[in-house]
Amino acid sequence: MNITKENIDVLNAVVTIEVGPADYEKRVEDAIKKAQRQASLPGFRAGKVPAGMIKKMYGKSVLADELNKILNDSLNNYIVENKIEILGNPLPKADEKIDWDNGKAFTFKYDLGLAPTFDVVVSDKTAFTYEVVKIDDQLIDKYVKDVRKNYGKPTNPEVAEEKDVVFVDINELDETGAIKAGGIFKSTSIGIERLKSEAGKKKLIGAKKEDKLVINCKELYADAVELAVSLGINKEEAEALNCNLQLTVKNIARMEDADLNEELFLKVYGDGSIKTEEEFRNKVKEELSSMFTQDSDRKLFTEIEKTLIETINPALPEDFLKRWLMAVNDKPVTMEQLNAEFGTWATSMKWKLIENKIIKSNNLTVTAEEATAEAKRFVHSHFARYGQTPSEEEVEKTAISILQKEKEAEKIYENLYYAKVLALFKSNYKLNTKEVSYNEFFGIKE
Repeated sequence: MNITKENIDVLNAVVTIEVGPADYEKRVEDAIKKAQRQASLPGFRAGKVPAGMIKKMYGKSVLADELNKILNDSLNNYIVENKIEILGNPLPKADEKIDWDNGKAFTFKYDLGLAPTFDVVVSDKTAFTYEVVKIDDQLIDKYVKDVRKNYGKPTNPEVAEEKDVVFVDINELDETGAIKAGGIFKSTSIGIERLKSEAGKKKLIGAKKEDKLVINCKELYADAVELAVSLGINKEEAEALNCNLQLTVKNIARMEDADLNEELFLKVYGDGSIKTEEEFRNKVKEELSSMFTQDSDRKLFTEIEKTLIETINPALPEDFLKRWLMAVNDKPVTMEQLNAEFGTWATSMKWKLIENKIIKSNNLTVTAEEATAEAKRFVHSHFARYGQTPSEEEVEKTAISILQKEKEAEKIYENLYYAKVLALFKSNYKLNTKEVSYNEFFGIKE
């Protein structure tokens, strides 16, 4: 066997593999014998079909199978031994034709897409802005308000307000204002705040139990779909409907905000360490700071990623990669579709190459112990979301199960490498910290 590589350019190469009888005859002979032992044909006892007949029937396909195995192993070994960094997988030359009937020595050619060569320097000579959210009283107030709402308690007030839910019986009225015989009747609930019709809101705000309100169906819901759902009719009927409705208020529901007291603090934090409103607000500030630090890190990472892609812009063997993507795609894809999406895919590929270069050149590694610890942390956080505390045996068992699943294990390792690359960025780049408001950080127009 002879294997040679010809570089077409810095991003493309062709590997030629020459295979002779000495490379495959013994393997083909053994495969024919195996097929003979397993063959069962009319007129012959099982396993006694003549080898010549087996060879005539299956020889060509056996030869192709064995050559394919030889080629795959040889090509992969050649790439590894010669430390050739490739993108995608080798592709057989499309125009190569093999004479299976008369050939003894065979020549196969494969196109390779080569990874580009470049360097990534992570140093304090490059500066980035590190935005952090300013944790002011207004932001703490908003968070505290949300907590009070989430832990609030339901009440049934006498008079409806804008954020209440009103439970009503709805009757269709005729032209005289009387309840229409055989007309629409529905018991339902209406969230006043969610009504798009201002006229409907005005009628319901201030309503009391057993009040009877008359409102036109178009004033109740401006949208035909909402009207149909509320009245239990189809959309076509709702679009054609134009009548007055009588709403009889049966009940009013309101969610009262929880009081800022030890009872609430215990519900939120559970350990009894928070006793006063001041301590509660300080704890909220601490949590917000931690939460927004993760957002700041993600924003920084995204900015660095974008900058490195733009400045390094590693070249790709685009024609080869498009052929490879067409070959490996599970579903048929046209070149037009591929070209439309290739830019996004190529950008992702460029970042992966840059990230791998950073990991390799800085000797960043993730150990099995680190992966196990991360999997356990994930298990603990998953149980905590449901207010549960798993035993160490449960954590150990679940963590092992996660790492045994390829996709889940891959995600664990990706998260750990992300954290290590981020730490490298934060410790090596020059970061100019900039405190901004919540709205500015998240791009919310005030």
